[in-house]
Amino acid sequence: MKTPALTGSPATEATAEVPCIHLDTTARFFRALADPTRLKLLEFIQRGERTSAECVEHAGISQPRVSVHLSCLVDCGYVSARRDGKKLRYSVGDPRVADLIMLARSLAADNAAALDCCPRIPGKGESR
Repeated sequence: MKTPALTGSPATEATAEVPCIHLDTTARFFRALADPTRLKLLEFIQRGERTSAECVEHAGISQPRVSVHLSCLVDCGYVSARRDGKKLRYSVGDPRVADLIMLARSLAADNAAALDCCPRIPGKGESR
């Protein structure tokens, strides 16, 4: 069953026809990117292949915590991992990830005041 098309841009009309069953998957897609550490690691990795040690140094947190975040990014398909001897090397497998991050940064900048005032989304250092 098709969802009624909303008036607006062609992108809005195209997404209006996506079955509701995909909403959970799409929400999970964004949830994986919602963690600041995962986003920081993903932006770092998109600039070139990185080792676990480089990711730990860049993130400034413990190796086990970085491994958990990298595993999430790999499991969700944002990042690919390959073994190089004893090291794991991480790279972005899909160039659309860089486009997505750039678009998200642009949208966030354009909506920064509204995002900062939103009472439903906790800010840095706030809990729900």
